[in-house]
Amino acid sequence: MYDVILKKRQGIELTDSELQWLIHGYVAGDIPDYQMSAFLMAVIFKGMTPKELGAFTMAMAYSGDMVDLSAIKGIKVDKHSTGGVGDKTTLVIASLVAACGGVVAKMSGRGLGHTGGTIDKMESIPGLRTELSEEEFRNQVNNIGVAVIGQSSNIAPADKKIYALRDVTATVDSIPLIASSIMSKKLASGADAILLDVKVGSGAFMKTIDDARLLAQAMVDIGNANGRIVKAVITDMDRPLGQAIGNALEIAEVIQTLKGRGPQDLTHECLVMATHLLVMSEKGDYDNCYSMVQTALQNGAGLAKLRELIVAQGGKGQVVDDTSLLGSARFTYDIRASKAGYIAHMNTEDCGIASVMLGAGRIVKDGPVDMTAGIVMHKKTGDAVVAGDVLATLYANDESLFEGAEKAYVQALTIGTEASTIGETILGFVE
Repeated sequence: MYDVILKKRQGIELTDSELQWLIHGYVAGDIPDYQMSAFLMAVIFKGMTPKELGAFTMAMAYSGDMVDLSAIKGIKVDKHSTGGVGDKTTLVIASLVAACGGVVAKMSGRGLGHTGGTIDKMESIPGLRTELSEEEFRNQVNNIGVAVIGQSSNIAPADKKIYALRDVTATVDSIPLIASSIMSKKLASGADAILLDVKVGSGAFMKTIDDARLLAQAMVDIGNANGRIVKAVITDMDRPLGQAIGNALEIAEVIQTLKGRGPQDLTHECLVMATHLLVMSEKGDYDNCYSMVQTALQNGAGLAKLRELIVAQGGKGQVVDDTSLLGSARFTYDIRASKAGYIAHMNTEDCGIASVMLGAGRIVKDGPVDMTAGIVMHKKTGDAVVAGDVLATLYANDESLFEGAEKAYVQALTIGTEASTIGETILGFVE
């Protein structure tokens, strides 16, 4: 291990066998934390070559279960987001793609910090199961074209162990280490084609467009080097996506979006990403696939597919017709504007933190989540406000939580005297 650390410190490329030995030895407990920490710090300063990164990621993927989806007919596609606030695109996209004949076999995660997780959101639907056996997972995808479940506990265990170490050794902020962490889980999950939604802005882990592009390119290169079709979409997270933040509130917004009544920014991102997944599924060129997705949204086929997905996983399909079945928080509170002007900026991370303070996310690892808590935003960046306008409505089951959450949310907003120019929500592509 001393030699491996020294080579990396000197910027000498490590071999595939050295990187496989490193991961195997660390998971087995043969390599101590202090030596792995030294290696990770060397990566922070010296980076990794594309060849190293591909081998390192694949070694992490092979450290646990490798899901075999070969029994599922067709090109299996997956979509992964690097995390955002109000990002409920997965269920909209998966429903539209499956309605157009695509095959979506997706494993998703839970919330992390200020970002919401798809599995938490799905569990706000009464009765819905997010844990299926591999056989159930494969059968469901073959039967209805889509399944979205939680990740197996033994998917890329090396990543879990290394991430815990990075978290306490100031080695989280490294593009090679972030890329390998994400892609090891994607490669182990078995999809043929992966669309990466790389968020950038105040609510994302990548704060600048340059860093987002570097991360996107690194992940695309890893996937391509390991025989997967991978494309990245860089999307704006300088304001929350859609109007709702919080689990049941976001599921209600998913349903509204599939009814053709969703927020413009959310609908646009979902249409574009669903189209790219269909292209990756070899269903046609971009224009034809975009037309297919639009039709599935307009004629209700996407909504019908969401109902199928919910029922197949044990949930109440009636929520599609009556979102009150998702339940509602006992208390609501309106945040009002104290002055007139325009919302010039939203610190999206702080908006997410405000929702966590209401109970919509976890304060501590494995902590409880209040499925009905959250925020519905009535005004976002670029909108004009007058004194007394309702900026947002808070939802909670404990009224004492409103004071702190209101303070956090108000501090997240900058109200200026001039209207801001709202740019495109989709900022670029990497493939």
